[in-house]
Amino acid sequence: MYTDSNEGGHPKLDTGPDDNELLARVRRGDRGAYAELVRRHAPMAMRTAALLGAGGEAEDMVQEAFVKAYAALDRFRPGAPFRPWLLRIVANETRNLHRASGRRAARERRSWELAERLLLTPAEDPVEVALSLERREALVRALAMLSPAHRQVVTCRYLLDLDEVESAAVLGWPRGTVKSRLHRALARLREVLDADPQQAPAREAAHDD
Repeated sequence: MYTDSNEGGHPKLDTGPDDNELLARVRRGDRGAYAELVRRHAPMAMRTAALLGAGGEAEDMVQEAFVKAYAALDRFRPGAPFRPWLLRIVANETRNLHRASGRRAARERRSWELAERLLLTPAEDPVEVALSLERREALVRALAMLSPAHRQVVTCRYLLDLDEVESAAVLGWPRGTVKSRLHRALARLREVLDADPQQAPAREAAHDD
């Protein structure tokens, strides 16, 4: 199986046990197996928390999510995919953070501002920076025009590269809702890009989806 990218940006082949094997060992009392699950899924969990607006609290959110996941393993169905279940806990922890931070509109705006800074962080590869920065800036400007729900579904499907089933699990929506909201989000994104000449570098990417 493949895990998160290595330093060169390419996926690493993980020749170790799969998640179900590790979970079976955890249930038998092997804490080292859970440490392996944490190592395997922490990078994706961190990115999820950051893109959903946790900002500087992302590490704390992820740590809390892993603690809660461990405590809830007796309610986790054996054989079910672990990653989307974990990421839903991460998403819930991030939403709880926003709920504690003030009124809904203010926390949604703050959430997007935090995610926006992450998306605009330049890549380390100078060639990639030259090719992608203008397009990235255009897409981020367009994403800012979407509703929070539409930004969330685009984030899950395209920025986190989750499939439809995983996105539904993470967002806590029915699969049909993910599909319909994604369709409307992409339509709105195209409208925004087409209406703004400054967004031309990103227009082709949106129309390709």
